[in-house]
Amino acid sequence: MTVLKRLRKLLPLVLVAVLVALSIVLFLGRVPVGVKYGSPYSGLPDAITNGMDIVSAARRQVGVTVVYDPSYRVIPYPNGDVPIDRGVCCDVVIRALREARGIDLQRLVHEDMAAHFLMYPSLTRWQMLRPDANIDHRRVLNLERFFGRMGWSLEVNKDAECYLPGDIVTCLIGGDTPHIMVVSDRKSRDGIPLVLHNVGGGTREEDCLFSYDITGHHRLPSAP
Repeated sequence: MTVLKRLRKLLPLVLVAVLVALSIVLFLGRVPVGVKYGSPYSGLPDAITNGMDIVSAARRQVGVTVVYDPSYRVIPYPNGDVPIDRGVCCDVVIRALREARGIDLQRLVHEDMAAHFLMYPSLTRWQMLRPDANIDHRRVLNLERFFGRMGWSLEVNKDAECYLPGDIVTCLIGGDTPHIMVVSDRKSRDGIPLVLHNVGGGTREEDCLFSYDITGHHRLPSAP
């Protein structure tokens, strides 16, 4: 049997293996692998004040972060940040958790992605072949996956009473643009919690919690 004939016999097996590998990658990148969901009612009402440190840290960004800037930047590692006057929606959360809890999402997300890269959507969404500590933690889908893997995700509902100060909500704007917000302790006239976020024009506190299609509801453990 010539080499060419052998290759022709092996080709279908190779194609099948490639298709199986691609299917596994797509599966791992799109489903909430390792995500642990809790009840949004758990901890009520004792949990109401647990996230106030996060709210306060996010609110201090209002009037300081005044530009929405999604450009890619090389930043230090760990505890890296873009200039404080600018950023994206993820930067509101990153800065709030860093100030309030000493949580460095840049380092934590990078370490988890380095160990479990295929559990994140970077390959399927952005065609990235390895983690990038400059940008990974600044992407909503990566944070959403990380929070779930940490066991911080709650079931999504539209009960305003379940969204407590300091909760982190992920959503879609316009049906396909991922966004992330911090739930405030302040409420609208209708009793809906306000949110702190940067959807354009810098960090603001606004009444728009249920204006978008919510995809994730996350709550950190109580501060030590």
